[in-house]
Amino acid sequence: MNISITSEHLFNLGPIPITNSILATVIISLLLVGLSFLATRKMKKVPHGIQNAFELVLESLLNLTDGITRDRKLTEKIFPLIATFFIFILFNNWLGLIPGLGTVGINRIHDGKEVLVPFLRSGTADLNTTLALGIIAIIFVQVSGIIAIGFAKYFKKFLNFSSPIHFFVGILEFISEIVKIFSFAFRLFGNVFAGEVLLTVLSVLVPYFIPLPFYVMELFVGLIQALVFTMLTLVFIKMATTASHG
Repeated sequence: MNISITSEHLFNLGPIPITNSILATVIISLLLVGLSFLATRKMKKVPHGIQNAFELVLESLLNLTDGITRDRKLTEKIFPLIATFFIFILFNNWLGLIPGLGTVGINRIHDGKEVLVPFLRSGTADLNTTLALGIIAIIFVQVSGIIAIGFAKYFKKFLNFSSPIHFFVGILEFISEIVKIFSFAFRLFGNVFAGEVLLTVLSVLVPYFIPLPFYVMELFVGLIQALVFTMLTLVFIKMATTASHG
């Protein structure tokens, strides 16, 4: 059994190194594109099958977004990214829970020992992926704030020279925005990676029926982590777009 905190290199695509987490992320992306195509290929007024499932998920996310923003115009602007975050993160979280996924790979020599490098590793179990998601989320928060209240007014909360206290508070605000990126990244990565390690260890020590309750628990954790990331992004966007009233 080999547990690596970093994703493992599989091959190069030209000058680009491809790791097992990148490969898994590409597969998840293609899967979502394929499911979206199937859901919208023959849309009907009375949905059924995969169209019904998609509409149920999207309607629930739309209601969640509306409940936090309380502004339908803002909801319509940010909903595509919010829905993408939730669905993409959820599928990546659940990918790592597929039984036997970590046992299919190639054997390589590492530190003088032969170890198995799995072909696929959940994207959200790779800190690079969660860091990228955190950066995208915080950049989108800043852009939303600028669009809503204007460039000058928005950045006044970071650079305010009206008094020493306001200047110091602005510096703290700027630092807090940077910290949010790492908070996003490490929270998601830590929970997903820890869950995969737990299931891997249990599957080796006590295989078959004992790990089943933990699989169910990790399915729930994967859902909660996707929801937490999405809701925090929503809350930060709401705060950014109403900062001028505070």
